[in-house]
Amino acid sequence: MNYMPGTASLIEDIDKKHLVLLRDGRTLIGILRSIDQFANLVLHQTVERIHVGKKFGDIPRGIFVVRGENVVLLGEVDLDKECDQILQRVSIEEILEEQRIEQLAKQESERLKLQAVKERGLSIPKADTLDDF
Repeated sequence: MNYMPGTASLIEDIDKKHLVLLRDGRTLIGILRSIDQFANLVLHQTVERIHVGKKFGDIPRGIFVVRGENVVLLGEVDLDKECDQILQRVSIEEILEEQRIEQLAKQESERLKLQAVKERGLSIPKADTLDDF
């Protein structure tokens, strides 16, 4: 195997199943069909996997085009390795409801933290104003 720089090294991974972790936290699993010099990906038979606690659900997404700058992690899925079913597969509706409940709890926690900081006379700058410096 010869060394190929950059995304050219992924040419041998075309037509294999991959897991892709995106910048926004989503996890995609699909067959890598194409890649370019900017690491833009085309995934086929893609599912979006949602994890909440010890449960997970897969939402079928079909063909998925991913801009290279949004990829945090890309890894081949080993189809021969035996799966240790630590996580429990649930229906799409159930995992989406679990995700909604988790997001509401996270928002409430952030609201309480912000309130505690304000009560102490402190302020937290908004994320969009940090880029001005």
